[in-house]
Amino acid sequence: MKSKVLTLAEAVLCIALVIALNGCAGTQAKGETSDTGPHPASVEPDIDPENFKVDHPERFPLATADLRMAAPELNVTGVVSPDITRQVPVPSLVTGRVVEILAKVGDVVKKGQVLFKVQSSDVASALSDYRKAIRNQELAEQNENLAATQLERSKLLYDKGAAPKSALEIAINTEQGTKINVENAKVDVATTTERLRLLQTDVNNVTGIVDVTAPISGVVGDQQSTAGAGLQALATNPFTIWDTSHVWILCDVYENDIAKVNVGEYADIRLNAYPDRVLKARISNIAPILDPNLRTAKVRLELDNPGVLRFGMFVTATFHGQDVQKRAVVPATAILHLHDRQWVYTPVQDGAFKRVEVVGGNMLPGNMQEIVSGIKPGEQVVANALVLQDTVEK
Repeated sequence: MKSKVLTLAEAVLCIALVIALNGCAGTQAKGETSDTGPHPASVEPDIDPENFKVDHPERFPLATADLRMAAPELNVTGVVSPDITRQVPVPSLVTGRVVEILAKVGDVVKKGQVLFKVQSSDVASALSDYRKAIRNQELAEQNENLAATQLERSKLLYDKGAAPKSALEIAINTEQGTKINVENAKVDVATTTERLRLLQTDVNNVTGIVDVTAPISGVVGDQQSTAGAGLQALATNPFTIWDTSHVWILCDVYENDIAKVNVGEYADIRLNAYPDRVLKARISNIAPILDPNLRTAKVRLELDNPGVLRFGMFVTATFHGQDVQKRAVVPATAILHLHDRQWVYTPVQDGAFKRVEVVGGNMLPGNMQEIVSGIKPGEQVVANALVLQDTVEK
């Protein structure tokens, strides 16, 4: 009986020993499996919410911020506007009725191109005066020739004693009077001819219709008349032509930044429509009066239009200061754009990184970017901030 009890106890101990050995083997196998392959990076948040500790910091390469000397810049928004000194009104020089419109707003026109036609009684009156002046000149010249012939005859008779001296004097006075009449007639012809020229018509115009032409080449920017409308001479401007070869850019500069802008200097102009194109504009005027609500001054820039500027376009004007400043330069990938702000990750110690807010500057060749403020040249940053940010979020 005693041996049977011992045998049962020994069996229980053997079973327990087998179970324990199997558990150790499973644990060991599990540990061996976890040691194979790369260790996943884990992030431990610090007391400071902008600090993050990583157990494998070597997975995030660092880049050292370079030094670049640059002048301070001021970026403001501007609008392309017409040069008002190059806006040419096109009035009607005659009173009458518009019978035909040959151009409309937005059309590109050339100098001398017909814009509209006006039927006017002024033309008929001017033509009548011109024809009368021509006829009077012809009669005056005939009378002059006749008086000259009469004067020669009187001189001959007087020399032969066949006519008194008084007859000779009358002939001389008559001949001089006809010369004066010819000169007056010529003046009348010149006056009526000039009037026809101002009315933009010619002597062969028998319809009384005047062609109003464009005084310059440009774009029709405004139209105030339609076909059938009545016009009073020089009272209105049926058309206005804008010369687009030279434009203005009007910018609003805050009161605190006015000292950074100087008349005569040049600014860089960047277009939203053509972001890769940079134009140069000269500062021609700074308004002497500030906007009382916005505390801004109007700054006018002028430049020749290369053909891409259109009125109403938004542009970014960059004014360059005179004092040179030190700027840090980092790879563009080192800058993280998050919630309309810009950040970089800088190493702290013991595998920790700190997220620092910065102000980015201009893009540079080689996919580099300036840092206006936030870090200094020589400091290190994570070369690819987005990778670290993605690790932090996971």
